Amino acid sequence: MKARLRQALKANQPLVGTVVTIGSPVIAEIMAIAGWDYIWFDLEHTPMALETLQSMLQATNGHDVATIVRVSGNDEVLIKRVLDLGPDGIIVPLVNSADDARRAVRFLRYPPEGIRGAGLGRAQGYGESGSGNYFEEANRSLAFIAQIEHIDAVNAIDEILAVDGVDGCFLGPLDMSGSMGLLGQTSHPEVEAAERRVFEACRKAGMSCGIMTMSPAQATERLRQGYRNIGLGIDVDTIMSGAAAAVKAVDKSVAG
Repeated sequence: MKARLRQALKANQPLVGTVVTIGSPVIAEIMAIAGWDYIWFDLEHTPMALETLQSMLQATNGHDVATIVRVSGNDEVLIKRVLDLGPDGIIVPLVNSADDARRAVRFLRYPPEGIRGAGLGRAQGYGESGSGNYFEEANRSLAFIAQIEHIDAVNAIDEILAVDGVDGCFLGPLDMSGSMGLLGQTSHPEVEAAERRVFEACRKAGMSCGIMTMSPAQATERLRQGYRNIGLGIDVDTIMSGAAAAVKAVDKSVAG
């Protein structure tokens, strides 16, 4: 099992990954070849099925990229089933309190540290000799990122970061703005102030703080500001913007 993702988060090293929402092993393989530090497969806002997710994780085999799955909720059964597919970690949305964070950690870890059930799937080598090593290493190796996307989470950020097993947090400004009655106004001073509270709490705690960006320039600026986990682009936007730019760049007038 790769422990690199968790080690990098705990060391607060700079990471740049991308979000995959299209349920296609081909897309997963292309992104794996591209050279990202990690690929974030999204189950929260997509119709992606677990069978498809497994095929996409398999498509990253042999490539130097970590894999992380954003589950659709802080649910014991879902987290167990996703982890049995063999990603390097999970992102749990709407972690709004220390209790939420502790629940996620318990679902992620095998006993005695947690309550994760022991199955035999892709993660465990389908029950072959490697499974014993997985059971021994999973608690040490799997990464847990708490998504901070509600004003309640902002108000409880110090307590959330103090939970043993939280390896980093990732801001969700859009949902955060909604929880503040300012949906979509991610540049509103109150929303930006909430983001800064989370960022400063992470810096004080020596914790990795992540945020989404939609361009290399934005990603570079966020790294300069001190963010260390950068989500750069979403597959659908990457494809759409690249295709649209190519179409616009062709000068049809030269054809006469």
